[in-house]
Amino acid sequence: MGGDFGPRCIIPAVARSLAALPELEVVLVGSADPLESLVQEHALPVSRVRVVPCSETILPDDSPAAVLRGKRDASMRLAIEQVRDGTADGCLSAGSTGALMVLSRSILGTLDGIQRPAIMAALPVYGKGCHVLDLGANVDSSARQLFEFAIMGAEAVSELTGMQRPRIGLLNIGSEVHKGSVRVREVSELLRQCADLNYIGHIEGDGLFKDQADVVVCDGFVGNVVLKASEGLASYLQEETRRALASNHLLRLMAPLLRRALKPVRDRHDPRRYNGASLLGLNGVVVKSHGGADQAAFEAAIAYAAQAAQARLPERIASRLAAHQALRL
Repeated sequence: MGGDFGPRCIIPAVARSLAALPELEVVLVGSADPLESLVQEHALPVSRVRVVPCSETILPDDSPAAVLRGKRDASMRLAIEQVRDGTADGCLSAGSTGALMVLSRSILGTLDGIQRPAIMAALPVYGKGCHVLDLGANVDSSARQLFEFAIMGAEAVSELTGMQRPRIGLLNIGSEVHKGSVRVREVSELLRQCADLNYIGHIEGDGLFKDQADVVVCDGFVGNVVLKASEGLASYLQEETRRALASNHLLRLMAPLLRRALKPVRDRHDPRRYNGASLLGLNGVVVKSHGGADQAAFEAAIAYAAQAAQARLPERIASRLAAHQALRL
């Protein structure tokens, strides 16, 4: 029921995803009337789709604390409980990020050795993703927690992309070892001491878009600012390009040719292709879709969530954490 467009966007995306992913089965959690009518309208296969009705919906202005105490029959809560109870392998929501995080942490719990979960998503760089975490789950993080983020991010990217040793960078105000806060220098030392992590050192903000790292670690305050600034810049550049093409008669005539020439670049950097952020560190797969996702973007999030579930991502991360703890002992 979440996101800007709700079921009228999500159900068509589910229909296309079921056709594209033969092993996919979907549990739709939400208000019965719109779901059941849309399921019939789009002819979703009954054998692969189940509807779990609810009487409440979490609204964008509901505080996470209020959501945790109330709304026991909310769609988001019931969806996460499907994962807890083993009737679903993962949960995907386009609703409130804060509510999703607090409910997931309360219902599923965190993995052993994880102090706080983190949100990880990919920024499009050279036609592939630069995975950044944390993107807003934790406003402030200790050095130990940032170290845990690096372990989780490395394992997740390895499983989801097939990279054997993804490059891990620590976002900082300079690339030099002596730069940054005490906390940043402390976590940098922890990462350097961990031989099985491919730690490449500090990277600056522009390094995110120069393919300098596959996993970039930062606290949630910095990560969320980076994410929003990147999204805003991408939208701004697209609008400026449209205005430039419309402002000149010759460019307007050439617009079809220019659009064809720029299409590969546009497709490689289309944010819809990278929709889906993992909530790492939980005892279950939980994926957050962008609230403004259209049908194509939600299809990408469904595929991403299915891939994370098939990879048994929480189990892989737990195994990696246990190995690190054993080495420390």
